[in-house]
Amino acid sequence: MNSNKYLPILVCGFGAAVLTTVPYIKSFSCCLIIPGASFAALYLNLRVNNLSLPITTKSAIVYGLLTGVVAALFSSAFEVLITYITHSNDFVATLPQTESAMRSLNLGSILDQSMGLLNKMSSEIVTNGFSLLYTIAIIFSNIIIDSVFGIIGGIIGMVVINKRT
Repeated sequence: MNSNKYLPILVCGFGAAVLTTVPYIKSFSCCLIIPGASFAALYLNLRVNNLSLPITTKSAIVYGLLTGVVAALFSSAFEVLITYITHSNDFVATLPQTESAMRSLNLGSILDQSMGLLNKMSSEIVTNGFSLLYTIAIIFSNIIIDSVFGIIGGIIGMVVINKRT
């Protein structure tokens, strides 16, 4: 088995995760950073392992998916670590605006239950620096979003690389 097969995925996924923790760059994570990391992982895989072209759709999807999952796991770990150290994050900072926006929708008892859960998560983060429910939610949402955009980046990378040769 080739030990370099998953190295581009790990390197590009880790690099994307680091970039997604930078405050102003993080807003471009889903539409530019994750697809770019998948494209880079596909390209590096060709160069490191001396593979022949054309790249198949299956391998592009797999590389995009795995790069997205690796980026999601690392970025979630960084987010939880930074939250633990600072006892604050974007969720805690924007919760009052979220509550006022949700109250304007007049959702009734569902709103009260939801806001109770969100306030509990916020208070756990402020007091302990950690909330298990927040951690599960951030990991789950990052895996879904980063996987989808990773697959898109892998497919775009496949089309670009196959067209250039």
